Amino acid sequence: MTAKRPNFLVIVADDLGFSDIGAFGGEIATPNLDRLAMAGLRLTDFHSAPACSPTRAMLMTGTDHHIAGIGTMLEVTVPGFAGAPGYEGYLNDRVVALPELLCDAGYLTLMSGKWHLGDTMARSPWARGFERSFALLPAGGSHYGGGLFSRFATVETLYTEDDRFVEAPEDFYSSDGFTDKLLQYLEERDAGDERPFFAYLPFQAPHWPLQAPDEEIAKYRGRYADGPDALREARLAALKRLGLCPLDVTPHPVAPDGAREWDEMSPEEQAISARAMEVYAAMVTRMDWNIGRVVDYLRGTGELDNTVVIFMSDNGAEGAIVEAMPLAGPAIMEQVRLHYDNSLDNIGRPNSCVWYGPRWAQAATAPSRLHKAFTTEGGIRVVAFITWSGFARQGAIGSAFSTVMDVMPTLLELAGAQHPGKQYMGHDIAPMLGKSLAPYLSGAVDFVHDASAGVGWELFGRRAIRQGDWKALCLPAPYGTGGWQLYDLAADRGEITDLAEARPEKLSELLALWDKYVADNGVILDPLTVFEMEPGLFG
Repeated sequence: MTAKRPNFLVIVADDLGFSDIGAFGGEIATPNLDRLAMAGLRLTDFHSAPACSPTRAMLMTGTDHHIAGIGTMLEVTVPGFAGAPGYEGYLNDRVVALPELLCDAGYLTLMSGKWHLGDTMARSPWARGFERSFALLPAGGSHYGGGLFSRFATVETLYTEDDRFVEAPEDFYSSDGFTDKLLQYLEERDAGDERPFFAYLPFQAPHWPLQAPDEEIAKYRGRYADGPDALREARLAALKRLGLCPLDVTPHPVAPDGAREWDEMSPEEQAISARAMEVYAAMVTRMDWNIGRVVDYLRGTGELDNTVVIFMSDNGAEGAIVEAMPLAGPAIMEQVRLHYDNSLDNIGRPNSCVWYGPRWAQAATAPSRLHKAFTTEGGIRVVAFITWSGFARQGAIGSAFSTVMDVMPTLLELAGAQHPGKQYMGHDIAPMLGKSLAPYLSGAVDFVHDASAGVGWELFGRRAIRQGDWKALCLPAPYGTGGWQLYDLAADRGEITDLAEARPEKLSELLALWDKYVADNGVILDPLTVFEMEPGLFG
C-alpha cells in the first residue's frame, strides 16, 4: 500500500451478464475491461441484490437496501408499502452515503451516470455528497436521451447536473455522454487541488432498450445466428477453460418460458432475436471503449497506478418477459407498437425499443439458475473485479464470498476514513453490514465473511439466506415450489439438488438466520409482495 491515499474509480454496468466480457468467458470485444480484470482480482462469488436500485442503495451505504429506503423498487411497488420505514423509494436519512463520508475525509467526489436512488433535487447525487455530478435520475430511458413511456415516467426531467435539472446534450448517447462528463470533471480539477478522487461511473448500458451506434452493431452481424443455447455452451466452456467455474459443474437447466426452441422458430424470428443480441453486444463494446478513455486519461496524468478500480454489474443479466407482466405488460407493449419501429433493419436505432429475453440472459448467467429479479445465483452472483497495484492478490481469481455491501467499508478503510457509527449530521443512522475486503485483498486472510454469518436477500417476495456455502431459497411458482429449498453451493453451483428433506436440521439453522434477517432489516413479508411478474422492466 502506498503512503498517498488512493483514488477510487467505481464502475457499474447495468444488467451485464456474468460471462459477457472476455476476461469472464465472453466473445464480446472488451479489451479494456479484459486488461483491467486480468491484472486484478476476478471475483467469482461476488453478490448484488436481485435488481438495480436495491444494489445501488447497498453500494452507496454498505447496508441492506431494506434499511436504506429501497425495500422494493418504486416503479413496481404494490399496496402495503406506502410510508413504511425502508420503503420510501429513495435513499433515506437512516443511512449515510459513501460520497458524503469520502467528501468529509477530503476526497473530491465525482459522479456521472445512472442514479436511481431518488427523483428530486433533495434526493439527487448533489444532495448525497457528490461535489460534481451528471445523473440520470430514474431507472432508465432512451440511450439517446429522454424518456420512453410517458405514462410510466417518475420525473418530468430525467437528468441533473450538480444542483439543477438539465436536458441531455445534443448528439447524446448514454455511454459516451456519461464518460464525457466524468472526463470533463476530472480535467477541470484545479491544478493546486491535490485531493484524491472518488469517481463513480454507473453506466446505463447494457440495460434495455437495446440501442447502439450502427458502426458498433455491424461488428456483430451474424455472430449470434446459432441462437442462445449455442452461446450458452460456448460461454460455459470458456468459463471452465479460464478456471472461473469447476470443470465438473452441472449447469441449471434453462427455465421454461413458453417460447419456442430456436430450431422451431422461423428464419425471420431467429433474425430478429439474433439482431437484439447483436445490439446488446455492441452496447457492451461501446461501454468498454469508453472505459478505455477513462483509463487512458488516468494513465496520461500518472494517476492510474494509484487508483483502485472496482468494476461490477448491478445484478444478473436482464431476462424480463415483458409480455408476461400482469401489472404493466399490456400497456407497455401497446406503447411500443404505437411509437417504435422494431423492424429488423431498425433494431438498435433511437426509435427502436427491444430487449433480448430470458434465453439470451441465461446464456450469460450459466451455470447459475435464472437471471435478474430472482434471488437465485443467476440473479445475484455478478461479474466483478478489483484492480490496484497496492493489493497482494492481483492477477488472480478470488473465490471468497462477498457482496456489494462490502465496497463501502473497503473504500473507507483504504481512505483512512471511518463510518460515524450511530449518528451523522444530527440524526440517527444505521451501521454498515458489509465487511472490508482489504484484509482479503492484502492476502492476510482467505475469507471476507465469517462462515457462521447469515446474509439474506429479499425482493418481490423472492427470498434467500446464505451461511457459508449453504443457501436456502424460496421462490413462488412457477419458478419454485413456494416453499423453502436448500442447496450446497460448494457442490451444486446450479442450485439443482434440493436438500431440504435430506438435511432438515441445516434448513432449520438457515431459517433461524432468515427470521433474524427479516427482523434486523425491517423486511415486509406481506402476501401482496409475492407476485408473479418480471420486474426487470424498469430496474
